[in-house]
Amino acid sequence: MAAQAAGIPRLVYRKLQVEFEPAQVDFTRIVQAYATGVFRDSFETTPELQTKVVQKIKELEAGTSPLSFARLAAPPELRWTIDDTSINPLAGNDVPLLELHVLPLNFVGHSDRELEQLSTSLVDRIRTAGLVRGDIALSPSRSRDHVAVSVPSGRPRSWDAPQPGELAEVRLYKTGQISTRATLPKDGLGSILDAEALPQQITDLLKFIGALNIVQQDRIVVAAGVSCSTRTSVDRFDPHQSRRSARLPHLSNFTLRTEADESVTLAALSTGAKEVAGPLSRALIRQHPTAR
Repeated sequence: MAAQAAGIPRLVYRKLQVEFEPAQVDFTRIVQAYATGVFRDSFETTPELQTKVVQKIKELEAGTSPLSFARLAAPPELRWTIDDTSINPLAGNDVPLLELHVLPLNFVGHSDRELEQLSTSLVDRIRTAGLVRGDIALSPSRSRDHVAVSVPSGRPRSWDAPQPGELAEVRLYKTGQISTRATLPKDGLGSILDAEALPQQITDLLKFIGALNIVQQDRIVVAAGVSCSTRTSVDRFDPHQSRRSARLPHLSNFTLRTEADESVTLAALSTGAKEVAGPLSRALIRQHPTAR
């Protein structure tokens, strides 16, 4: 699970003609449940295993990057939560939220039964992915077309103390789309779009979505946006000290939202997350009035 979250290739080999103990059977089930992107094979003897491992490592070393982009013939039907305040109370408090959407292509969607099963496992998947502390209580909910888990803020801090961005919500739609919302880094003068912190935050969210082990289609669409954009500024975030001044936008209404005009391979949720996050963050910052 840790390797998957870090985008490290995983090789799984199962020995044949052996009887597993109960704990080994349980472990096998876990590995199979988190099988996305795993190379799996079998072996009978130690020399056979050594040969197969060496061959596979050589293949990985000689292989090219699995990340590739392709132009979309038509705009995808993404569900944006920028204007939706029905679930996450942060949105109702006019707190700017970074939202990131991943939509699998050529996917028929989840049935009611599948969505029900995923709704019962989503909290455990979120905790396993490692982006939420174990002592934070998660709040699941269900609607007709999606399930959601709200993530409360971590330990309370002084209102003017610098705070890094935190995951605020995860939604899974029947269409297969997974959406996350997170607070941006902020201090006493408001939320910040940082040219260094933003791509790192998007990278972490992409890997987090991959670690949920729900999206398994070969190609996906990724898009990002920011709600309550008028309360943001383009600046540097200092985790140790609040700013003394901030340049807020004069416009009363504008949108920060990337155009989903390309698909990308599933590597965007692992080894290619950083490469995908860069253009998304630059597009959001470029749209901000104070960046022009």
